[in-house]
Amino acid sequence: MKKLVKLAFAIGALAITTHYSIPVSYSQTTSQKISVDGSSTVYPITQAIAKEYQSTQNSKAQVTVNVSGTSGGFEQFCAGKTDISNASRPIAKEEMETCKKNNVRYIELPIAFDALSIVVNPQNNWAKDITLAELKKIWEPAAQGKITRWNQVRASWPNRPLKLYGPGNKSGTFDYFTEAVVGKSKASRSDYTASEDDEVLAQGISKDADALGYFGYAYLEEHKDKLKAIAVDSGSGPVLPSRETVEKAKYQPLSRPLFIYVNPWAGENKQAVYQFVDFYLKKAPVVSASVGYVPLPEEAYRIDYVHFHKGKVGTVFGGKSQLNLTIGELLRQRKEF
Repeated sequence: MKKLVKLAFAIGALAITTHYSIPVSYSQTTSQKISVDGSSTVYPITQAIAKEYQSTQNSKAQVTVNVSGTSGGFEQFCAGKTDISNASRPIAKEEMETCKKNNVRYIELPIAFDALSIVVNPQNNWAKDITLAELKKIWEPAAQGKITRWNQVRASWPNRPLKLYGPGNKSGTFDYFTEAVVGKSKASRSDYTASEDDEVLAQGISKDADALGYFGYAYLEEHKDKLKAIAVDSGSGPVLPSRETVEKAKYQPLSRPLFIYVNPWAGENKQAVYQFVDFYLKKAPVVSASVGYVPLPEEAYRIDYVHFHKGKVGTVFGGKSQLNLTIGELLRQRKEF
C-alpha cells in the first residue's frame, strides 16, 4: 500500500476523483501528536472535539489546535507541516497548486454550516438592520478614510464615529465576506481593527459602543450578553442569523459551509490522526450545534465518513467559494463526488 501511495505522490496527481484506502487499525498510540491549524471560525468545533477525544480515549495522542486563519492554516497544511486544516471556505486554486507541488493530498470534509454575522455593541440602539449595499459602502476599498461615521452609511443614523472590526486577510471569513458583499475576494478597506482570532474581535466590539464587525455565529452565541446581531437585507427583507434561517436558506448570501481538510498521508502513517478524525465525524453534529453552528443532515456525515474511510481526495468546489450555497445543495454535491 505504501508503495502505491508513494508512486501516486511521485506522479503528483491531484485528480478530484482519485481515492485510496486508509488502513483501519486501532493500535495504541502512546506518543503521537496531531497538529491542527487554520480557521478561528472552525476552532470552537475542533477544540471541543479534541478536548473530548483526549479525555475519553485510551490513546495518549496530543491534539494541538492553533489559529492562524484559513489561509494561514492552508499554508502550513500544504507545506506538510500539519495533519488537519480548519477552513471556513473551500481550498483555493493557488493552495491546491501548492499542495500538488509538495505532494500533499487532502480529504475535504464539510462539518457544519455557519451564519456569518454582522455584529454591533448592545448600546447601539439605531442599527437594527443593514442592506448588502450599505455593507459594501462600508467595507469596499474606496471607503477607506472616507466612510468613517454612522450617518454616512444611512442618513437616519447618528453622527457618531464608525469603528470597524473584522478578520485579517489570512482569514477564510475575510475571503468569503469580501466576495459576497464587495464582489471580489480580498477586496476590502484596511483601516479597521483586524484579527484572525474571532475572540479578539468579539471582545473589541463588546467594549466599543460605536463598533460594527463581522465573524462566525458561534462567537456571537458565546457572547450574546455582550454583543448584538443586526439583520441583513439582501433584497427580500431583513433576516437575522440563526439556525432556522440558515436551514431554510433565508440568510443569504452569508450562510456558508465549514470544513476540515485531512492529510491522508498523515492518516496512514499516524494512526492517531486516523482515529481522531474518525471520532471527529461521529461527534461533529452534536458539537457543532452546542457551540452555535448548524449541523449538517445525518446523511452528510455518513457521506463524510465513507469518503474519509475510502481516502477520497480532492474538492468539489474547483478552488473557489460558492455563494448562496444551501445545505441541500451541499449534500447533493457530496453525493455526486
